[in-house]
Amino acid sequence: MTALTDLTIAGARDLLAAGHVSAADLARAHLAAMERHRDLNAFITETPERALQLADASDRRRRAGDAGRLEGIPVAIKDLFCTKDVPTTAASRILDGFTPFYESTVTAAMLRQGAVMLGKTNLDEFAMGSSNLTSWYGPAINPWRAPGDGKTRVPGGSSGGSASAVAARMAMAATGTDTGGSIRQPAAFTGTVGLKPTYGRCSRLGIVAFASSLDQAGPLTRTVRDAAIMLGAMAGHDPLDSTSADVPLDDLEDALEAGVEGMTIGVPEEYRVEGMPAVIDDLWQRGIAWLEDAGATVREVSLPHTRFALPAYYIIAPAEASSNLARYDGVRFGLRCEGDDLVSMYERTRAEGFGAEVKRRILIGTYVLSEGYFDAYYLKAQKVRTRIADDFREAWTSVDALLTPTTPSAAFAADSPPDDPVSMYLNDVFTVPASLAGLPGISVPAGLDGDGLPLGLQVIARPFDEARLLRVARTIEEAAGFDTAPRGLT
Repeated sequence: MTALTDLTIAGARDLLAAGHVSAADLARAHLAAMERHRDLNAFITETPERALQLADASDRRRRAGDAGRLEGIPVAIKDLFCTKDVPTTAASRILDGFTPFYESTVTAAMLRQGAVMLGKTNLDEFAMGSSNLTSWYGPAINPWRAPGDGKTRVPGGSSGGSASAVAARMAMAATGTDTGGSIRQPAAFTGTVGLKPTYGRCSRLGIVAFASSLDQAGPLTRTVRDAAIMLGAMAGHDPLDSTSADVPLDDLEDALEAGVEGMTIGVPEEYRVEGMPAVIDDLWQRGIAWLEDAGATVREVSLPHTRFALPAYYIIAPAEASSNLARYDGVRFGLRCEGDDLVSMYERTRAEGFGAEVKRRILIGTYVLSEGYFDAYYLKAQKVRTRIADDFREAWTSVDALLTPTTPSAAFAADSPPDDPVSMYLNDVFTVPASLAGLPGISVPAGLDGDGLPLGLQVIARPFDEARLLRVARTIEEAAGFDTAPRGLT
């Protein structure tokens, strides 16, 4: 039999239904894998006792004929989701000691469907980063290595711990959040599938906020089918979240096999950025050929305001972050550093509680919202955002989906990241536009670079058209035949 940790959700579901394995078997196998791969630092908090309790309860429900959509499936939860009676840190010192008394809407839905939580995964502090190097708990490590150089690679960010856990077979799937690419970019870096749903498809209630108009929960998995299964369990209207959309969700798994014949796929000319490595362009061309071979028509489209997406994003997101993070003051929860008076207590708590990248973004956000700069920066960025969304709306009049690269490179070495913040921000150049427009996007592993590191292709679709998005992604997955695991895994 295939090792239990190599099973997909769909494969495990079949074995569980047939009685060949139990939820407890799956939980123990993945907990053992977590022990073996602690050097990857993918988890901030492990919950083995709770996992085994959940697995036992799952097995009892199955014997009673009451199996949910994720019954018995071992999953990891990004440590940005509030989990009742389990610490939630957002990978920041300022939330030290915070244990929520409630469950996020997304994780509550997954638990109702029988998911078995293994633990809380590492991330960039408050989801601010593209590398997972900004965590207070140390960096998560990518299980992939380039043959010969021995360097550890970043798993991408901010959902790097989730991506690493899935790639290293420590969890069958994991939750992530995507603000400007934080599911899709780490998926590309780790050879996994990362799905950012339409903004509003999954509730944000109980997710520690970074940028409220951009944050969206989604799954990281090893196959497109598993992504469809996960999203079906995570999504749904939440009346307690004013940004949650009351839009029905199709049976995504049933839609997968419909293929792309008759579809028109757009290739945005503006995504051919200066200096893009030949290996990325070659992969893109292969993706185009795969879709054409499957019966789709591929044509170029123009998204003329794409070049403004990154600067607009890095005004809007920090502005919203500076507002959201004002609540962390040492008064009600988390870290508290005493001072001579209330103001000095605030100052010391925030100075010692926030990391350098979080401080940088708070300062940027406060600056662009300040008197005299609000119109010049923030308001102008919002107008640019509208133009970017208009570009996509125009594209949908002639195409059904868009195909682009996910990232401008493979995973970089953890000990030699880009040497300035702007260079780091460029990792999001292909993912940010869809985030600003609130569109669904998915990264599918499609090949390896010259160093043997994974690369991804991104599909973008109309709002709330995750069914068509997954059909295109499934076609790419089948054509690419990517079934490679990181070297050296045991």
